[in-house]
Amino acid sequence: MIYKTLLAAVALAAGPLAAQHPMTGPGGMGQTMDDAMMRHMGPAMRKVMLYMPQHLLARKDVLGLTANQVTRLTTLRDAAKAAEGAAEGEAQAHMKEGEQAANAATLDTSALKVHFEAAHNAMWKAHWAMITSAAQARAVLTEAQLSKMQTWADSMQTWTQQHRQMMKPGESH
Repeated sequence: MIYKTLLAAVALAAGPLAAQHPMTGPGGMGQTMDDAMMRHMGPAMRKVMLYMPQHLLARKDVLGLTANQVTRLTTLRDAAKAAEGAAEGEAQAHMKEGEQAANAATLDTSALKVHFEAAHNAMWKAHWAMITSAAQARAVLTEAQLSKMQTWADSMQTWTQQHRQMMKPGESH
């Protein structure tokens, strides 16, 4: 039973990390998080995530990014990717150690807790790297580019609401 509980906890904890593989989202923009996670984030956090450097770079022609902006965004993207990778590696190592602790002949819940908390903290670091890179990337844009992003975000929000209503008309949105 303890093993199943640990496995469920590890699966829940690993979901956000696994969900960060690029996908193609509305408007042809690569997303790093799956739709379910985006829904649970809330509008304010979704808006922050729109400004992730890789998202802006994917729309460089539409936004009319200058060579300097592309360079700055590429630097931010690469730094965030490195920080996320390191944090994900740390999280995976702790999840593996937690699994070993759960499979030990004598269960040590304190060791299990240490590794679960360490894995959780490492995943938080990965998410924080994404959030800070998005905030820094937003600062690279001009007012006109920010306006284009806002228009795009508004249309994406409208599309999402319409899609939800169409797919589940009986639920309140």
